[in-house]
Amino acid sequence: MPCWLKQKIRNQILDEELTLDILTMRTLEAAPKTSKVQMFGRILLGLMLVYTGVLHLTFARQEFQAQVPPWIPLNPGLVVLLSGFVEITLGLSLLALYRYKAYVGLMVALFFVAVFPGNIAQYTEHRAAFGLNTDTARLVRLFFQPLLVVWALWSTGAWRSATGSWRQSAESTTAKTACLR
Repeated sequence: MPCWLKQKIRNQILDEELTLDILTMRTLEAAPKTSKVQMFGRILLGLMLVYTGVLHLTFARQEFQAQVPPWIPLNPGLVVLLSGFVEITLGLSLLALYRYKAYVGLMVALFFVAVFPGNIAQYTEHRAAFGLNTDTARLVRLFFQPLLVVWALWSTGAWRSATGSWRQSAESTTAKTACLR
């Protein structure tokens, strides 16, 4: 068999297996072992999300509406209500779904990424909310969103589980294609 054909087959196998791993999340361990500090961080993050979600639904709704970018084609009040329900659900999931904490951690991290444009819009459009009355304060706040993403991934063990499992998957895929050489 020509070398270029072997390489093409090898690349196709790698691409298909990696895509399947990502789509099915079969490489992510659902409940990786975490330390007591990570458990405390997960519980604290869960409580924070529940509290913030309740604020979305009650007396801080106006403040949260200031963060909804004008280019979102939905009523800002509806966006705040929906994001509040999502935050409460994610927070309770962090607290209760221990056996699926890595999956929940990944979902929380994706949620923090999804709401980041609201933080950017608050900065670029000079919207005051939550005591962020200056551009400097709003800019500093932008740097905390990536920390929330890291917190969600670290406290649930999702980061270590995903990177370790993907490395193992890549190694096994490499071993499978070695026979094609």
